[in-house]
Amino acid sequence: MRLVRSFRLWALALVVVGVAVLVAAPSTATSAGRIAHLETLVKCPSCEDLSVAQSNATSAIAVRHEIERRVRAGQSDNRILTSLESRYGTSILLSPSTSGVGTLLWIVPLAALAALVVAALRLARRR
Repeated sequence: MRLVRSFRLWALALVVVGVAVLVAAPSTATSAGRIAHLETLVKCPSCEDLSVAQSNATSAIAVRHEIERRVRAGQSDNRILTSLESRYGTSILLSPSTSGVGTLLWIVPLAALAALVVAALRLARRR
């Protein structure tokens, strides 16, 4: 019984954190907001683990200008990220892509989390 109560508290905490993340997500409605958001997703080509928003390297400034130009031209976020990825390689994005092999990097942790939840529920039912 105690394990079930503990599980419920952890599940509630997970839901609260998820809602907080969704509420705090940046708004990308305006051009400036889209540019700022995209700059946080793209890695500086000549830096180690810095976004182009954080870096003042010449290559980061060039990427920032390219992002701004493409947003002003009306391109979608996905198209901008895809073109940067094709130009600089897949390592230009700070988070893995959601297509191809990058899908595995998203699915495997989620599947492991789901397996842990199922195992915890089965353990709680046995007791």
